[in-house]
Amino acid sequence: MEGPPTTAPATTAPGAPTANEKFKHAIAHYILTKCTTLTFEQAMQAIEMPKKEGTADYAVCVPKLNQFAKLKGKPVDFAKQWAAEFTPTDLLLKAVCAGPYVNFDINKVELARDILKLVHLKGEKWGCSSEGEGRTVVVEFSSPNIAKPFHYGHLRSTMIGNFLKQVNKAMGYNVIAINYLGDWGKQYGLLAVGFTKYGSEEELKENPIRHLYDVYVKINKDGKDETTGAAVHDEARAYFKRMEQGDQEALALWKKFRDLSIDEYKLLYKRLNVDFDIYSGESMFGEGMIASVKHLEEKGLLTEDAGAYIIDLKAHKLNSTIVKKSDGTTLYITRDIAAATERQKEYNFEKMYYVVGAQQDLHFKQLFKILELMGHDWAKTCEHVNFGMVLGMSTRSGTAVFLSDILEAAQEAMLNKMQDPKNAEKLAQVEDPKKTADILGISALVVQDFNARRIKDYAFDLEKSTAPEGDTGPYMQYAHARLCSMERKTGCRITPDADVSLLVEKEALDLVFKISAFPQAVALAAKTAEPCSLVVYLMDLCHAISSAHRVLWVKDREQNLAEARMLLYWAARVTLGNGLRILGILPLDRM
Repeated sequence: MEGPPTTAPATTAPGAPTANEKFKHAIAHYILTKCTTLTFEQAMQAIEMPKKEGTADYAVCVPKLNQFAKLKGKPVDFAKQWAAEFTPTDLLLKAVCAGPYVNFDINKVELARDILKLVHLKGEKWGCSSEGEGRTVVVEFSSPNIAKPFHYGHLRSTMIGNFLKQVNKAMGYNVIAINYLGDWGKQYGLLAVGFTKYGSEEELKENPIRHLYDVYVKINKDGKDETTGAAVHDEARAYFKRMEQGDQEALALWKKFRDLSIDEYKLLYKRLNVDFDIYSGESMFGEGMIASVKHLEEKGLLTEDAGAYIIDLKAHKLNSTIVKKSDGTTLYITRDIAAATERQKEYNFEKMYYVVGAQQDLHFKQLFKILELMGHDWAKTCEHVNFGMVLGMSTRSGTAVFLSDILEAAQEAMLNKMQDPKNAEKLAQVEDPKKTADILGISALVVQDFNARRIKDYAFDLEKSTAPEGDTGPYMQYAHARLCSMERKTGCRITPDADVSLLVEKEALDLVFKISAFPQAVALAAKTAEPCSLVVYLMDLCHAISSAHRVLWVKDREQNLAEARMLLYWAARVTLGNGLRILGILPLDRM
C-alpha cells in the first residue's frame, strides 16, 4: 500500500501539551510516522471525539487527511494498516480500525494523575483559559423597554447574554456587560400623555413597571379609538419632540419613569444572579446621533424622501430603512449606529454581541451593513446572537405575563416538591427553603432554555422543567448537592497526593475522562455562542457521576482508596459547579 510522498518534514507541537492534550499529541505524532508530509497541526485536526460514546476515547478520521495530503489509496485501507501496525505506549493503549477511522484508547490512569492534580491546583479557575487576555468583548443583553413588561423574551436575552458574559470571562476576555434600555422614542411621548390622564404617583412608587404598563395599555386603547386616536398620537409625537429638543419639564417626567424602572429591574436581576457593568439606553446618544447622521450624509448614504431621510440597502437585498423622520426625530437604528460607534471608541472591542430575538434579524443585518458602508472595519466584529420564540407565553393586550410572576410560579413548584413528606429529613437541613426553592426554580428555567440550540422555538413547560429527574436544572443541582453532602459526611480529606492508580474501575476512569473534557466544552460553547453544548456536557458529567455513585463507595473503605475516590468526586463537583456558574446558575450545597 502506497502512502503520500515523504519529502517534507512534519512540524512539531509548540510548547508542552496540557493534561489530556498530551494524549492527542501522542496520536498526532503516530499519524506523522505514517504521513510525513503533514504538519503537526494538520494531524491534530483529524483527531475527533467518537460520535458514539463508549466506542473509544479518540478517533482519527483518515479521509480528513486528504484535504492536506492526497492519500494514494482507500482511507479504509490506511485505517486498517495503521491500526494493525500500532504498538501500545505509556499513553496510548490500543488502536482499532472502524471503517475509515482509527479508534484509540488512552491510558486513563495516567490521565487521572494529571487531571485531578490540575483541578486541585486551579479550583474555581478549572476550565478557564487565557486565550482572550488583554482583549475586550462587549455583550449587550436583556434590554427591556421601560413601561412594557419584562416578558419571557427579555428573560431569554438575559439568560443567553449572561452566559456569553460568563463564558467569555472564562476564556480570559475583559467583558463589558451592557443593558441597553429601550428608553427613548415616540412611545415615551405616548406614555407621558397617558400618565397625565391615568397615572398615580403613589402606584408609580409602589410598583413602577406594572403601573407604567397599565397606563401604557390604557393610552394605547385610546390611541386606537376612531374619534380620539389621531389626537392622542399627535400629542405623543409633540411630547417626544420636546424631549429630543431638551425640554426640561418633559425630560424630568421621563427621567422619573426611567430611574424608578431601573431600580426595580436591579432587584429582579439580583434575583437572577445577573449584573451589568453599564445601564445604557437609546436616550444617551443624542450627540452621537447628530454626528452619525452627518457621517452618513458625508458618505452619500442618505436619500431624502418626503422630508424623511432613508438609506437604500436594496442593492444588498436589505430593503430601505429610515434614519430620520420628516419631523426631525430619530429612530431605533439611528441610535444603534451612534451607540456602536461610541462603544468602539471607548472600548476598542474585539467582538460585540447583540443578544436579541430572531424577529430583529433584518434590523441587525441593516445595522451591520450601514456600519460597513460608513467605513468601519470593525463592523465585521459585531454579531447578532439571535434566539427563537417561547411558545405558550403569548398574551392578549393588557394581559401580559410578567417575569416576576413566572419566577414566583417556578419557586412555588420547587418549594412544593421540597416539602413532600418523603423529603422531610433533607428539608430540615436547608437553612432557607424559600431561597433554595427560588434558586432551583431559576435553575429549571435556565436549563429548559438552554436544552436546545437557541434559535429553536420551544414550548414553556413548568412541570417538566422543575422535575427532579431528567435533563433539568434541578437534576444538575441535585448532583452537585449530593457531592457536597458526600464531602461533609465522609470526613475524608481532599489531597492531590492521593494514589489515583487505585482508580481502576470503568466508572472511575470514565468520570476522569469526562472531567478532562471540561476546558474543551467551555471553549466550544464560547466559540459557537451556544449554551446548549455546555448543557449537554454537564448532563453527561452528571450521568457519569451517577454511574460512579453506584459502585465507587468512599465510606468504610481503606484510607488510600477512599482518598483516591474522594479526590475524584471532589474534582467532579468542582467541574460541575464551575460549569453551572458559566450557565449563570448558582450551585447549591444542600437541597
